Amino acid sequence: MLMAANSDTSSGTVSTTALVGLVLLLAGLDLIGSMLAKEWGIGRNPWFFGAGAISFVVLFAVYAAGLKYADMSTVTFGWIVVVQVSILVVERLRYGVELPAGKWAALVGICILQGYLLLAPGTQPRATEPTAAEPVSAPILQTTGSAQP
Repeated sequence: MLMAANSDTSSGTVSTTALVGLVLLLAGLDLIGSMLAKEWGIGRNPWFFGAGAISFVVLFAVYAAGLKYADMSTVTFGWIVVVQVSILVVERLRYGVELPAGKWAALVGICILQGYLLLAPGTQPRATEPTAAEPVSAPILQTTGSAQP
């Protein structure tokens, strides 16, 4: 689903395009669910409640599927930043919520830093991680001055 032509399924890496697509899809589902929750809170329409619940179930399914191919921290940070920006814009345009200029500047800074997290070269897992089947050996501690039999 998320694998692009330039990704390597054996190492679990995913292309930047697919990663950004996953982040935007998650943020979109979260934004839709959040707006439906807000509208349900205002008017108590059961259709808003049901549709919002479905959007969060789909969000969970997409998130779980995406974590097969991408780092949890990168996906989650990206998703949260995009959904926060989206919610602030929606609240401004639809509900008239005012934010001071300093908060908008902080938001721009967060977006720049998030861009770095998403687009910079990623980290690789350690090659020597033990698996469940491999025993982990620990050094044996010897005490000095103990009596020898």
